[in-house]
Amino acid sequence: MLQFEDALMPPLPTLGLQPAVPNTGRAAPAPHPAPVSAPAPAVHVEPFSRVRVEDKRVINGTADVNQLVPFKYKWAWEKYLSGCANHWMPQEVNMSRDIATWKDPHGLTDDERLLVKRNLGFFVTADSLAANNIVLGTYRHITAPECRQYLLRQAFEEAIHTHAYQYIVESLGLDEGEIFNAYHEVASIRDKDQFLIPFIETLTDPQFETGTPENDRKLLKSLIVFSCIMEGLFFYVGFVQILALGRQNKMTGAAEQYQYILRDESMHCSFGVDLVNTIKLENPHLWTPEFREEIRALIQTGVELEYRYAEDTMPRGVLGLNAPMFKEYLRFVANRRCQQIGLDPLFPGASNPFPWMAEMIDLKKEKNFFETRVIDYQTGGALSWD
Repeated sequence: MLQFEDALMPPLPTLGLQPAVPNTGRAAPAPHPAPVSAPAPAVHVEPFSRVRVEDKRVINGTADVNQLVPFKYKWAWEKYLSGCANHWMPQEVNMSRDIATWKDPHGLTDDERLLVKRNLGFFVTADSLAANNIVLGTYRHITAPECRQYLLRQAFEEAIHTHAYQYIVESLGLDEGEIFNAYHEVASIRDKDQFLIPFIETLTDPQFETGTPENDRKLLKSLIVFSCIMEGLFFYVGFVQILALGRQNKMTGAAEQYQYILRDESMHCSFGVDLVNTIKLENPHLWTPEFREEIRALIQTGVELEYRYAEDTMPRGVLGLNAPMFKEYLRFVANRRCQQIGLDPLFPGASNPFPWMAEMIDLKKEKNFFETRVIDYQTGGALSWD
């Protein structure tokens, strides 16, 4: 996994002070006259100017990144506001029914239990990878403050998701060592993470800087991998599986949390797609035919890795689902991601075997507050009191 060594602190500059002379009762020796130096050259200082919209760019911008307005990328600000309005916390969800189901020897089949544990084994570390990629890598290379504002919100949401998975693991009394080490010990999970890590390491390398076509493409490639493959593909087998359990009135507390996470991740994917397309618009020279083929190959690999994970998590049919259904679903989702960033579909004709998933993303439904909680959660500042 990633290792981030602390950089050594440079020596502090001296202040030009002479060492103290001990008080011996004698007059201190006269200091040597300072050498006469040539006058310092005049320093050219750029005159102050206010940030203009036209000066802003998503990458390689020169405008002040500390100044949020004037807005240029209003779509990023709107997504930030939506994320804040959708705020939720795991402990708000009642897990008592899940605990009773898990403890009941007949509550779940062995295949369903394997599915839950494999699912958590991937997700407990996946959102930490996503958060590290944002905080230690992506954020410093994005020069549009509106986009940075959303990235900060996204990083917090990744922390909430990790909290949610830990809350489920703790509530069910699962073996934490088994679940949290799955990304080392379970091949189908490890392979997905190892696919992602090189793209994290590119952006978190302290020596990596954008500003050349080669490095700008590296950044763009990493953004596509995380928005379209990790958050836009690698999460979807797990989402379908746990939400399918919930649809059968099993593990409803876990399923409810996965609904909120699915809503958040759908927004992350949407933001990433908009970010990628804006970078393409501002830097059309990056989007070469060769680069497009490279991206298509990465998405193809992502589909293959996620399908292997589907086979591993459900070696036999369960919940009315089976691995071949996921092959079609992953191809359908991959086509959607390709189209969103301007690529031709990889799998023409692929269809969606789980149309109910679209309903899960739109969570504006009312529930009995005392039974669970209101899904369309809004913070106080976003509520209408009319």
